[in-house]
Amino acid sequence: MNIQWYPGHMTKAKRMMQENIKLVDVIIELIDARVPISSRNPDMDNITRNKPRIIVLNKIDLADRSKTEAFIKWYENKGFSVVLVNSKNGKGINQVISKTYELCKDKIERNKKRGLINKPVRAMVAGIPNVGKSTFINKLVGKASAKTGNKPGVTKGKQWIKLKKDIELLDTPGILWPKFEDKQVGINLALIGSIKDDILNIEELALILIEFLKANYSDQLLKRYKLANIEDLEPINVLENIGKNRNLIKSGNEIDLGKAAIILMDEFRNGILGKITLETVGL
Repeated sequence: MNIQWYPGHMTKAKRMMQENIKLVDVIIELIDARVPISSRNPDMDNITRNKPRIIVLNKIDLADRSKTEAFIKWYENKGFSVVLVNSKNGKGINQVISKTYELCKDKIERNKKRGLINKPVRAMVAGIPNVGKSTFINKLVGKASAKTGNKPGVTKGKQWIKLKKDIELLDTPGILWPKFEDKQVGINLALIGSIKDDILNIEELALILIEFLKANYSDQLLKRYKLANIEDLEPINVLENIGKNRNLIKSGNEIDLGKAAIILMDEFRNGILGKITLETVGL
């Protein structure tokens, strides 16, 4: 399954970020804790021009904690400041503010010496589609300042948002990169909902997810769908059993595999299946 998705508006969004990077002091880069490698846009290293960067591992409520801990160390060893965040309940949000002040401490001190009191620190919030930027910003600001939606492409243009008298945020659209060199990256992004479902074969994607779950989180798969044994079953047979147990029967007494696939994908994406991380450090 080779997935590629780079709609035209992302080229414009990338150009906008490049033009505005000189206006900001720090980058707050959100990545999805379930795919901490695949959800990082490799173009960000060039776009940010060596600006201080905070890596926000978002959606930690959906991710495998032990794997998240390994990724914290992995990113810190690369020189990044890392903060764990659950944007829905606000956990970790205040740490992002503290890190922002910490990384901009020298600039704040220089401004004070020049008599520029309360000159705002400017932070760019960046990330791929559907990584949770708008929900993160709304929790950070404390009101619905940014549009939100559980699908890619909700934020269309840049937005400056005043967080405090001395911090301003530049919200940017979610952008991917022109080509996924590793096809697994495209699959991972499709699984977490960062690529529009309209262009995907959801049934095929569900089979890939089942294969992964069988190998890594079989107990959660067995428990959620009341399956007796899946060890010797092919993914398609597991999907059939899911459909059968959920009584997803269509005309002709056939199991509706399409509906079964949609249910599986939705329950994975929303954390109903449990805390699952699709990647491992170094892989």
